[in-house]
Amino acid sequence: MSRPIFEVIALTAQDAQAAQSGGADRLELVTDMAADGLTPTVAGFAEIRAAVDLPLRVMLRGRVGFEPGSLDELRAAAAALRAEGADEFVFGFLDAQGGPDLAAVRGLAEAVDGCRWTFHRAIDHSADRSAVRDALAELPGLDTFLTAGSPAGVSHGREVLAGELAKAGEPGYRPQILIGGGLCAEHVPELRAAGFDAFHVGGAVRAGGWDSPVDAGRVAHWRALIDG
Repeated sequence: MSRPIFEVIALTAQDAQAAQSGGADRLELVTDMAADGLTPTVAGFAEIRAAVDLPLRVMLRGRVGFEPGSLDELRAAAAALRAEGADEFVFGFLDAQGGPDLAAVRGLAEAVDGCRWTFHRAIDHSADRSAVRDALAELPGLDTFLTAGSPAGVSHGREVLAGELAKAGEPGYRPQILIGGGLCAEHVPELRAAGFDAFHVGGAVRAGGWDSPVDAGRVAHWRALIDG
């Protein structure tokens, strides 16, 4: 079995370097965690890109919540980031009824055509998870769902996650499950034993919340835990 993927949220080049030093495989780049993670600036992306050689998945979100706001602005941000070298992204939007906002998701999928991307935790807040997966099944580039299995976090979503893992390979269930959202260290052994192979953390590798930087030692601890 190949080594599990360990993805860490980075806001700065300092975060990115600490995450790489500690053994992260990939970074999710965001800004403004008070707004649950928005699109970083092109300059911020470029600084992080120059600081590390890890794959970088860049958030495309311009407002709090799961409605897209200005799709034109998001498409322009995607184009500017791609011009700077970004080639992996994170996005996902819901409509007012809790279904996937297909116009917005397809619009960004077109804007990042040729790139791999993650549909983020919008799936956990949707009215029907299976409907989201069915609707997105054929979109090019989608290779990952970031999910806790529940809007309340991994502690409440483990049965849902297990049910989705059991369907791996079926239409809508081919993308990798990246577990994140309330993920705690004590969850990891059970999840690894169940067959999950991708994990995502942010605040758990910071000593003092989002106002403190990523700690390389904490990343290394998670790396060892995930590797078993």
